[in-house]
Amino acid sequence: MEKQAKEYILRNINSFINNKTTITNKIKTFEIESGKKLNLENFIEFYNITLKEIYKTKNSFYRLCVNAKVKEDFCDIDEKCLSSGILRLTNTDSVKLLKFWIEILQSYKNENKIANLTDSEEKMLLMLHYTLYTKSPKELGVNNIIEFLKRLYSNRLMYEEILEVLKYNLNHIKVKTLSDELEFESNLEVHSTYTKEQILAAFGKNTIDKQYPLREGVLYIEEIKTDIFLITLNKVEKHFSPSTMYEDYAINDKLFNWQSQSRTSIDSPTGQRYVNHMNTNNNILLFVRENKREDGITSPYIYLGPADIVSYSGSKPINIVWKLKNTLPASIAVKVEKAL
Repeated sequence: MEKQAKEYILRNINSFINNKTTITNKIKTFEIESGKKLNLENFIEFYNITLKEIYKTKNSFYRLCVNAKVKEDFCDIDEKCLSSGILRLTNTDSVKLLKFWIEILQSYKNENKIANLTDSEEKMLLMLHYTLYTKSPKELGVNNIIEFLKRLYSNRLMYEEILEVLKYNLNHIKVKTLSDELEFESNLEVHSTYTKEQILAAFGKNTIDKQYPLREGVLYIEEIKTDIFLITLNKVEKHFSPSTMYEDYAINDKLFNWQSQSRTSIDSPTGQRYVNHMNTNNNILLFVRENKREDGITSPYIYLGPADIVSYSGSKPINIVWKLKNTLPASIAVKVEKAL
């Protein structure tokens, strides 16, 4: 708890120091103080602040520049929701996703490139849609991926800013990501960070037509024989009922202790699927986050990758120890190991 308290205090100090007014004032004097051209990367590196601190103001960087009277006003139709979407985008650290998104946004006017997208590539672009927007494409009057790109491109300045953020993220990735080596293409990289909506899009649950209403932290996708576990480590009583305050934590850099839902018995089809998954070639995929919310938004998950069962005990809930196929890097292990 002491570590969490320190992190909370530091986040609040930084938020106070770098609030909207302070950042706007810094933008006004940036070129005089730094001697550099004003752009997003130069700005955050000169003042040693993060992308999140910019977008926690609920404004785009360009809008902050307009407020500082150093840029001309603009009118992008989706500015408000895209400004919030960019805050979620700042968490993206998948090399595969970032490279693909940058390539597509930079070659939007290449009709041959856009017209010949594979199913896998369309899913990756749906992942981008569900990062930037909180509704399904259909709810926004968008009927396919091409229309999504067209709508995004119509927000010309926001489009350019999104590209700038993607490039910055790609150039500042701190964790080495790995292939999950599944029998199907998931478009996910082990040890990368993903929002729930990105995960659901990657596995075909969030579609053009509808947003999948996942209310719990477990999902079974029968057609690919895959169980997905979305795990929150630090459970706060106001967000979780007594029946969902599970004991989930990394034992070390290879083993993870997990509890099933409280209603799942060892004899149920779900319980049997969990404990016999190696005999039935069923995939178990773990996604973990520390807290439900951080930085004013719903927290994303770190993809720990596939896991195999080591042991189990009990019923309602079932207590299971999973062995990860990929060893946790120290930077991630420190976040998910139980504080002793």
